[in-house]
Amino acid sequence: MRKADIVQRLKELEFDKNEYWVITGGAMVLYGLREETHDIDLGCTRKLADTLARRGFPVSLLEDGTRKIRCGADVELFENWLFGEIQWLDGIPVISLEGLAEMKRSLGREKDQRDIRLIEAFLAEKKSP
Repeated sequence: MRKADIVQRLKELEFDKNEYWVITGGAMVLYGLREETHDIDLGCTRKLADTLARRGFPVSLLEDGTRKIRCGADVELFENWLFGEIQWLDGIPVISLEGLAEMKRSLGREKDQRDIRLIEAFLAEKKSP
């Protein structure tokens, strides 16, 4: 999925923008750090998680007691999963780059290490005059 695909899919979902935020690969695409991602991962509030569970979307309980909710083949929501702050990009709530790097550090996977380097290089470039 490219940026336009992500934006279109989020519009289709019609979620309250104050109840979710884009994380992981989707956030990297929205920030322009990647061209595409396979799916869209979102963090969400308990309120949105409750609403989706009541609507019958598939829910999995995670080790920490929060929920993962699947919305179709291409969107997963993770209840209360947020590091750092939320930024608004073109009217879309997205995890901050600093929070995204912290999130990826916590995951500790090989692919996350590459992403962390991309994020850090981007942030360093933004700070330099």
